[in-house]
Amino acid sequence: MSSAWLRRPVTIGGVGLAAVLLLGLLPLWVPIAAFVDLVEGRFRLPTVRLLAFALLWSWLELAGVIASVVFWCVGQSCNRRANYALQRWWAARLIGSLRLTCGFIIEVRGADTFGTGPLVVFGRHASLGDALVSAWALGSLAKRTPRYVLKKELSFDPCLDIVGRRLPNYFVDRSSAAVARELEGIATLAVDLEPTDVAVIFPEGTRANDSKRVSSIDRIRRRDPQRSDRLEGLQHLLPPKPAGARALLDAAADAELALMWHIGFDGLDTFSRIRRRLAAGPVRAQVVFELQDRKTIPEGEHFVEWLDSRWLHLDRSVAAAMSAAQSRHAGR
Repeated sequence: MSSAWLRRPVTIGGVGLAAVLLLGLLPLWVPIAAFVDLVEGRFRLPTVRLLAFALLWSWLELAGVIASVVFWCVGQSCNRRANYALQRWWAARLIGSLRLTCGFIIEVRGADTFGTGPLVVFGRHASLGDALVSAWALGSLAKRTPRYVLKKELSFDPCLDIVGRRLPNYFVDRSSAAVARELEGIATLAVDLEPTDVAVIFPEGTRANDSKRVSSIDRIRRRDPQRSDRLEGLQHLLPPKPAGARALLDAAADAELALMWHIGFDGLDTFSRIRRRLAAGPVRAQVVFELQDRKTIPEGEHFVEWLDSRWLHLDRSVAAAMSAAQSRHAGR
């Protein structure tokens, strides 16, 4: 549904129905979900926790939609400051809901090391929550105003669809054959960057897993065997797609660059995987920002090699952090 007039009644109506049902049937689904968890030996009640988060998420979505309608009614729908304030509130409340219901523990490092000028962030993409966590870290902790390259499928989230389109985000069509047009759209994120602005892109283009990693490297091997050999050592990240990253960075000539990697969110992309993670104990996550020296970033064809080297570095950082986390868990 490409038309907002067709899409939004369906998505908002669906979220509203879910909110009412989850709240109205609370006395029914809590004991049923708890019974299922206990029968399966999942004593941390992951199904109850996940449904509790869904309850809070649905009402926060409705609250965000209502606030956006109020902005429109009072003639403030184009007020960027008001919409950023709403985005910060929404992201912070969702993170708080994850902590309350699912026991998420999130440590953020490097968000206080940014300078005073505009910033570009290349981020790792591993879960459904990457954009949410980065929006919270950049907005609430770093006091920045992030703008994102988002896949158009996220238009089915009502708050992202409405508020996200009032802010200078770009919803990329990954299936489009008009590559040049999509790259131009990505570059528009760098237009008129203010000192507090951050342009964020996830160069992998999709959430990482083993099968995607193998198929991605196989596709690269058919075009560029030397590059595929270079990226063969990736264990956790996908090969980055350099075109969008380069288009954004070239357009933001005066911006600093930071890389963002994280652990703790891997595999949180399906209901069953999330249940297994929640059943194992509190989810401990780390989010790390690493500033790069802009002067060391090459232009032209050497940019791809530089980006690959940075992605291999992030992959090693993720592997080391995962190993350290597993050692701490085993030592308890």
